[in-house]
Amino acid sequence: MGLARLAAVHGVATSYEPSEGVSVPVADATVVAVLAALGVDASTPAAVSAALRAAGDEAGARLLPATLVWWRAGPPVPLPRGVPGGVPAGPDAPPPALAGLPPGTRIRVELEEGGSVEWLAGGSGDDPSGGPGDVPLGVHRVRVDTPDGRHGGATLVVAPERAPAPPERAHGLLVQLYSLLSHRSWGMGDLGDLAELAAWAGRTHGAGFVQVNPLHSAVPGSPTDPSPYRPSSRRFPDPVHLRVEDVPEYGQAGPERRAVLAELSARAAVLRQEVLDKGGLIDRDAVWAVKAEALRVLYAVPRAPGREAEHREFLAAQGRALEDHARWNALAAAHGPDPAAWPDTAPEAEVAFHRWLAWLTDGQLAAAQRAAREAGMPLGLVHDLAVGVHPEGADVWARPGAFAAGMSVGAPPDAFNARGQDWGLPPWRPDALAASGYAPFRGLLRGLLRHAGALRIDHVMGLFRLWWVPAGRPPTDGTYVSYDAEAMLAVLVLEAHRAGAVVIGEDLGTVEPSVREALARRGVLGTSVLWFERDWSGDGLPLAPERWRSDCLATATTHDLPPTAARLTGEHVELRHRLGLLTRPLAEERAADRAETAEWLAVLDRLGLGADDEEAAVRALYGFLLRTPARLVGVWLPDGVGDRRPQNLPGTWDEYPNWRLPVADASGRPLALEEVVASPRLNALMRALRQGV
Repeated sequence: MGLARLAAVHGVATSYEPSEGVSVPVADATVVAVLAALGVDASTPAAVSAALRAAGDEAGARLLPATLVWWRAGPPVPLPRGVPGGVPAGPDAPPPALAGLPPGTRIRVELEEGGSVEWLAGGSGDDPSGGPGDVPLGVHRVRVDTPDGRHGGATLVVAPERAPAPPERAHGLLVQLYSLLSHRSWGMGDLGDLAELAAWAGRTHGAGFVQVNPLHSAVPGSPTDPSPYRPSSRRFPDPVHLRVEDVPEYGQAGPERRAVLAELSARAAVLRQEVLDKGGLIDRDAVWAVKAEALRVLYAVPRAPGREAEHREFLAAQGRALEDHARWNALAAAHGPDPAAWPDTAPEAEVAFHRWLAWLTDGQLAAAQRAAREAGMPLGLVHDLAVGVHPEGADVWARPGAFAAGMSVGAPPDAFNARGQDWGLPPWRPDALAASGYAPFRGLLRGLLRHAGALRIDHVMGLFRLWWVPAGRPPTDGTYVSYDAEAMLAVLVLEAHRAGAVVIGEDLGTVEPSVREALARRGVLGTSVLWFERDWSGDGLPLAPERWRSDCLATATTHDLPPTAARLTGEHVELRHRLGLLTRPLAEERAADRAETAEWLAVLDRLGLGADDEEAAVRALYGFLLRTPARLVGVWLPDGVGDRRPQNLPGTWDEYPNWRLPVADASGRPLALEEVVASPRLNALMRALRQGV
């Protein structure tokens, strides 16, 4: 009983519900291990009692929790230029923790941009130094002094009630950037290709956005983990995405350097041809080896005064976060990713080089977003935030206390995976986040939103709780740990508001209704995938288009699912059979798949969207999505050219080339960007979407 009470105090679940009405207890050993990762000793009954007493004493002594949230209604009144946020119209009621302070308590809010606002709890509101209505949006520090001499402080997050909404209904493209090579790419898709795709889609087909995979910085290795969802750092993008020729110093290199760059460009052409002409896989390590050599050549080219001033301005703005990131990359590049093998310091010249790479990448991201917006896209780039980071990456190295040592994020057993999942990602400690005023989360969001019209959040349920798995134990031996969802959402909504960006949550799978309600209340869009949208509480049939939710991005498939052509032809079943991934006999799987496909084709026929062939059927399914009220409709780019191959096949590692395949046509022939945008099939699909939006 004592252990359960202690677990509840720290947000650790002692049971979970894999399905409605089914409760599964969590082993005491798991609870003890998770509490230990939170710095709480629960190893013996005496330790549990002592920890409960300590928690009670701390709660009794605190006037305020570590972080307070203040949702503000009404349109914000703009502050002077250069000051983020604004003062919402109307003096909304302060958070209950402030409103419930003893009368006469002096409340002082120290504003993040300087200055302060003060008032007395229970006062008349005519305090000459200000009042609650004068507190602007932002992340501030509040201090309180009670009449009886007690003192307290907390981080105060003041956020608008909702994140920005899409300015209009829009359709767009979903693409894994590495997979989209042009004839200028150095072996994988780059930020120059992204700018070209966005410009083409916006100008030619009125597309409103291009959503990309996470562009986070990877952990270098041999080989590097190709998954964009297990990065070294989510804070900074990876310079492997740079277009070398678009670095301004490329055109200013002298004859000797130009000769070296020409030789490197020829080596890059071989990598490109290997993928596009010979059916090879994308080799991220080989691409980076060539690009890194070229970038070192360009780093030695003197920068013009204006460029250097811009460079220094970026370094100053990014501060310690960039310094830590660059230092980790310098050490990892020289000594491998294991910090145990590192010397105490890194050469300053190497650290400066990696700072410069971050600046270049930021600049090309800005150029890609600018190209998208100039092409008429109301949103432009939609960036993707992975759920976590590699345990040996830069983020964990820079802030080890922010992460739970000896824990990994995953998923509990369910109807689709009886063994559960372990993703190998260390979770943030909720107590450390609160104590820091959510500084790591705020910095992460600001970095991602710098050049984004929207942000997709992978496994958005992680803002509420995550499944923690103790090291060395199977995923079945994990448990849920709760986060302060109000604080996480407030930070998210505030930063999205400041950036003018839409937020899209990936909320696929089993999600508690209260989670979706909370996300919708704060203006966070959901994700709806056609094959999963059924009347689960009724007859189980495909959900009629008018019954879909409006606040979502609707699509036919994702990077973890079969392309639509493979789904329609049944080829995805054959692929999983060859790899030994089926959970039923092949005949049963084929029959079930044919029945599901026939069911959807019948739905299309009843709606007057009937199709005579596979290409028309793909177009009809996206036409179905246009019949829904979804605010955003996303086209999986491989669907536009008939590609059959999934980019990622969950449950596989070496058995399938996850995250290494170029976009290909229906025959499996790789397509360059120039061929993709010229594809009659893609253009017909995009024209149909534009006419139907």
